[in-house]
Amino acid sequence: MSLINTPIPSFKAQAFHNGKFVEVSSESVKGKWSVFIFMPAAFTFNCPTEVEDAAENYAEFQKLGAEVYIVTTDTHFSHKVWHETSPAVGKAKFPLVGDPTHVLTRGFGVHIEEEGLALRGTFVVNPDGVIKTLEIHSNEIARDVTETLRKLKAAQYTAANPGQVCPAKWKEGAKTIAPSLDLVGKI
Repeated sequence: MSLINTPIPSFKAQAFHNGKFVEVSSESVKGKWSVFIFMPAAFTFNCPTEVEDAAENYAEFQKLGAEVYIVTTDTHFSHKVWHETSPAVGKAKFPLVGDPTHVLTRGFGVHIEEEGLALRGTFVVNPDGVIKTLEIHSNEIARDVTETLRKLKAAQYTAANPGQVCPAKWKEGAKTIAPSLDLVGKI
């Protein structure tokens, strides 16, 4: 069963955010767009490159009214030390969410039971807490957050413009499509 257009799982988790421990929950993320970026674990090789990529694009996420949540199966204590010791992770101004109980990784369908880790999963969630996009892939392949930004913009556009769809390679400001019987077989 796909998670698209379903509510995010109910959860409460601890996060390290801007020098403090904070609680993040399925209720606290509602009211604005959210991007959940799951990673296997702190202190690994590829994960810091992805945190850094998200950090370098964080201003764009904020401009779009979205919060970024990096989630690993570690604790918030580990995330504090990771933030303090990794130059790449130290750039993060968004919450680093700990999921040692695996509620989030299981709820979002990215948990690897045999390893107790997460697959690389990216989820764009609307302000009602409904999953609008998801991407899950093998851990040896890191992501490019510019594609996540494109998907976020497309999800926001279609939410604000019901009846419109964003075609392949759609970028902000490009033409969209209003589906109709007249278009069938003509595109």
